[in-house]
Amino acid sequence: MNNAGQFRDHFRELIEAYALGSLDAEERAAVGAHLATGCEECTRALEDARLLVSQLAYLAPEAAPLDMLRGRLLQTVRAEAAAAKAYTSAISKSAIPLWMWGAVAAVLFFALYNAYEAHSLRETIRKTQEALTAQMELQQESARRLAWAQREALILTDPRSMKIAMSAGTKGMPELQATWHHSMGIVVSGQKLPMPSGNRTLQLWLIPKAPGAKPMPSMTLRPDADGTFDLLVANPPDSPSGTKSLAITEEPAGGSPQPTSTPIWVGAVAGK
Repeated sequence: MNNAGQFRDHFRELIEAYALGSLDAEERAAVGAHLATGCEECTRALEDARLLVSQLAYLAPEAAPLDMLRGRLLQTVRAEAAAAKAYTSAISKSAIPLWMWGAVAAVLFFALYNAYEAHSLRETIRKTQEALTAQMELQQESARRLAWAQREALILTDPRSMKIAMSAGTKGMPELQATWHHSMGIVVSGQKLPMPSGNRTLQLWLIPKAPGAKPMPSMTLRPDADGTFDLLVANPPDSPSGTKSLAITEEPAGGSPQPTSTPIWVGAVAGK
C-alpha cells in the first residue's frame, strides 16, 4: 500500500468516531480538514457511518479513540501540514526566477539611459537655439549699423545736402556741424563734447519759421567716452523750408516734449 492509501486509512479509522461526535477538538478538526480536500472514499465512509449512527444512535456508547490511534493520526496530520508548507515555500521562492530580475534591471537601466540622452539632447538643442538667436541678433544689429553708416555717408557727401554750423553759446565749447538732406535726414556731429551731468542727455530741436510755433522735439544722444557726438535723424519732424534753426539742449534721460533748459548749440537754417 502506498503512502496516500495509508494516509486515507488513518482517517477512515476515525470516520465512525467523527460521525458519532466522540473525537476531541483537535482530532475532529483534522478529520474535517481531510474531508474538505474532497477524498471520495472517506466521504462515502462518513455517509455510511452517519446512516448507521442515525439507526443505532440510541445504542451507541460514547467511546474515545485509543491513545496510539490518536498519536498516529496527529503525526500524520503534522506530516501533511509540513509537506504543504514546504511545497508553498518552494513555489514562492521559484515564482520569480533570477533571470527575470536581471531582465527587469536591464529594462530600468535602458529607460534611465534613454531619459538621460533625451535630456542631454534637449539641452544641446536649447543651447544651439540660443547661440543661433544671439548670432542672428548680432547680424541684425550689424546690418542696422551698416545701413545707418551708409545713410550717414550719403547725407554727408551728397552735394545737395545743406551744411549748418551750430555755434556754442558758451565760450570754450566745441562747435557742432549739421548736414541736412531733404529726403535722407539730418546728421549732427562734433568732437570733444563734455558729458552731460548725471543721466541727462542732449536733445535736438527744430525751431519752426512760423511765428509763435513751438520747438519741435527730435532725437536724443549722449556723447561717447571720448566726447564724440554723431546723431542721425532719419525722419526729421519738419522740412528745411519750414525750419528756421536747429538747437540742442540738455534734457532728462529720454528727452522732453519741450525744452527745459537754454540751448547750448544753435544753427540757422538758410532758406533756399
